[in-house]
Amino acid sequence: MPFDQERGPGPGGGTSYERAINLPPAILWLIVINVAVQGVRSLLGDSVDDQIILQFGLIPAHYTTNSGSDWLSLLGAPIAYQFLHGGWVHLGVNMLSLAAFGAPVERTLGIPRFVLFYLSAGIVAGAVHVAIYSDSVEPVIGASGAISGVFGAVLILLRRGGGLTSLLPVAGVWIAMNVFFGVVGGTPGAGDQTVAWAAHIAGFLYGLAAIRLFLPRSHE
Repeated sequence: MPFDQERGPGPGGGTSYERAINLPPAILWLIVINVAVQGVRSLLGDSVDDQIILQFGLIPAHYTTNSGSDWLSLLGAPIAYQFLHGGWVHLGVNMLSLAAFGAPVERTLGIPRFVLFYLSAGIVAGAVHVAIYSDSVEPVIGASGAISGVFGAVLILLRRGGGLTSLLPVAGVWIAMNVFFGVVGGTPGAGDQTVAWAAHIAGFLYGLAAIRLFLPRSHE
């Protein structure tokens, strides 16, 4: 699918173009990277893919016990786990959520601030999961913690702009789904994995609280 479509005469009589996929660049690249990672993993054998998950998934016990994990895994997992998913449906749900909620946040923050905010939300979400499930040897994967932070951020931005009311039902459904899956377990498209509900809620609360620290001076 082309990323540009003809718009009509531009300045000076030339033809200007408008992107058919009108997403800001950081979100577009995050989606491309996540899809590329999933695509490469789908070409690998199960044993290699399992090793990638064990190496770069977020495993709480690696941080709280003497598991013998190497420093590359310990340092890389808090970011790398955000780009690993439990399947194409899991990936699709997350990327659609990022596209839906992330655009106004990136346009407000700008590219560098948005990327830093996004990754830091995922790191904080993962850290809370590690703290609560400190003995777990199950790897956590997915961008949901970071996207939950983006969701919290967009609520704050909408409140500042007076447009919060229309999104409150969406927020209510999101919170109810996390509570439900946290109690019942399971997540669509992620096989036998359960929802890391604590990470989702932690990312959401981080987004609510921390977005103010990332706002450009013109928006403070």
